[in-house]
Amino acid sequence: MTADNDVPVSVVGPGDGETITLGTTTFRVLEDGSNTGHRLGIAESVLAPHTPGPPQHRHAQHDEGFYVISGMVRFTVGRDSHDAVAGTLVMVPPGAPHTFENPTDEPAVMLSTFTPDLYVQYFRDLEKMFSGGEPPSPEAHIKAMGRYATTPATEFH
Repeated sequence: MTADNDVPVSVVGPGDGETITLGTTTFRVLEDGSNTGHRLGIAESVLAPHTPGPPQHRHAQHDEGFYVISGMVRFTVGRDSHDAVAGTLVMVPPGAPHTFENPTDEPAVMLSTFTPDLYVQYFRDLEKMFSGGEPPSPEAHIKAMGRYATTPATEFH
């Protein structure tokens, strides 16, 4: 789609976008940064019931936002936990330790933003690692995170 001044506009319809499967979580990349000058990435995440999240970590170079569309997602920030229900927005600035999980019996859906888009490639890397036989372990997550200015927040384990 093109606007009147010939600037392309990205439209991603239902079921469109790149699908990345990571264990019991499915990501649908809605914007990988290629249409935003790499200023913004967006993904829809579906977390199956009882899905653990990644190890608690910090991003050095990007903000990450989570908008819960349905279900409940538990966010852990340092030692504090917050149960985010549908309609809740969680914004994580660079340097803030965080992780999330779906501890419930129902699936949870959330929209995630990455500003800039740096972290979208992390999910692609994880999928490639897991499809190549590496188990979805905390160590695998940490290995992939390290490529994207992200480090584990080990003081909270």
